[in-house]
Amino acid sequence: MTEHSSLLSRTLGITFPFIILFSIYMILNGHITPGGGFQGGAVMASIFIAKYLIVPVKDIRLVGVQFVEKIALLLILLFATAFVISGLNIIFPSFSQVYMVVMNVLIGLKVACGMTIIFYRFVYYESR
Repeated sequence: MTEHSSLLSRTLGITFPFIILFSIYMILNGHITPGGGFQGGAVMASIFIAKYLIVPVKDIRLVGVQFVEKIALLLILLFATAFVISGLNIIFPSFSQVYMVVMNVLIGLKVACGMTIIFYRFVYYESR
């Protein structure tokens, strides 16, 4: 096993909650400010990537992450279809903001899972 820097490990441990909070903030305020699901998901995936780069332990279950990603895609498609067919944005104009927040959350989850899967796939193939 390779050695890792304890300074980097401690720094990641301290900044981990702040980066997660920042990504959640970007996702939830994406309909008002620049940012949104994709950017917040990318920031969230960077935590898992940084964790691996600092302490290279393959402790993530890719099957579970892939399952969550597939469920997020299904929910994105179902929610968007239901929103368009139901016409709730015409009856309740304020529902559009709720729709945007929910879609940002689902897209952020999908992007975070997808980028994490892509990174770990590269790691698994590189270590062969």
